Amino acid sequence: MGGIIRGMKVDVRPGKYVVAVSGGVDSVALLHLLVNQPHTEKDQKRSFVVAHFDHGIRDDSAYDRQLVQSLAKQYKLPFVYEQGNLGIGASENTARIARYNFLEKVKQASNADAIVTAHHEDDLLETAILNLLRGTGRKGMSSLGDHPHLRRPLLHVSKADIQAYAKEQGLVWHEDSTNADTNLKRNYVRKVLVPGLGVNGRKTLLDIVRHLKVVNASLDENIALYLHTQPSRQSLNRHAFIQLPHAVALEVMASWLRSHGITEFDSKLLESLVVKVKTLQPGKSVDVDAKHRMHMGQDSVVLVHKAVISK
Repeated sequence: MGGIIRGMKVDVRPGKYVVAVSGGVDSVALLHLLVNQPHTEKDQKRSFVVAHFDHGIRDDSAYDRQLVQSLAKQYKLPFVYEQGNLGIGASENTARIARYNFLEKVKQASNADAIVTAHHEDDLLETAILNLLRGTGRKGMSSLGDHPHLRRPLLHVSKADIQAYAKEQGLVWHEDSTNADTNLKRNYVRKVLVPGLGVNGRKTLLDIVRHLKVVNASLDENIALYLHTQPSRQSLNRHAFIQLPHAVALEVMASWLRSHGITEFDSKLLESLVVKVKTLQPGKSVDVDAKHRMHMGQDSVVLVHKAVISK
């Protein structure tokens, strides 16, 4: 992408992309950037599918779909949408899971290389603060990133710059009526905490988040090497695990769970699991979540799917 926001290049490689467009200013600006990039021979290898998910939470959400559909028609791009019907009061996590499930389905159906979202620098800060409050640890501070199959090319761009670009280009977008409700935790962080950081505080937190991303990558590499030395993918050497410093054991446990697709855990659960691995008698078991259980052996700890246990 060769689009520019106040002199900053927004870049992804040639390919086919599913662009998530909600109808808000961020995604409308992103779509405009993608469509209006300078054309070269390489640019001809880029194509886009506009995808819109109506969560069914707000009464006025149909207007968002109509706007996004009109933009897709204006830009002569394929348009796909789905009605979620999640209902008023659906949690942010429920909405996020439903949205990404839809985007992944569109990606597979269109044989696209990646999904592109309009997450930006302010989202990076908000997510870091929210995850810090939730107690998700070092990973939560740098969880919002750019990946090969989930591109976030605006992470280096502030919300203010995106809004300025949209106004300069005469773009039309819809404001989500729920965004003003500071009783919602993310909105409180967005409207109160992040602005309260000031210019210097914002820069300091961004520097910390970006530094943690580098540190986390290095730590993850070393923990992955440790996990590769274990008896199997499903088991840990219990004697070796018990000898680990407690802080290291927490990180190993978290990485082991993530390697099995278990991501919905907090620091309290991690602490409990590590203590139980180190103290429970052989033959005892402990639930990890609704689908997984850990079985304590004399020499190893085995992570088992409950469906397997019940057979």
